[in-house]
Amino acid sequence: MTEQSITTQRAQIRAHLEAGNSITPRQAQDLFGCDRLAARIHELKGEGLPILSERPEEGPRFAIYSIAKEG
Repeated sequence: MTEQSITTQRAQIRAHLEAGNSITPRQAQDLFGCDRLAARIHELKGEGLPILSERPEEGPRFAIYSIAKEG
């Protein structure tokens, strides 16, 4: 994967989250062709984006990411 495509994925994921949406690894793959959502989330957190991770208690083991709501 090129640095340009990683940067594009990061920007797309950031815009998706900033629009008030959450995202799962499956959604990231389907929407943006991103196979490494956790890596992109780590990069976005490093840029200061306040991202929350939630893991469902039941079912498959995956994270649901969203931006922390203010207030």
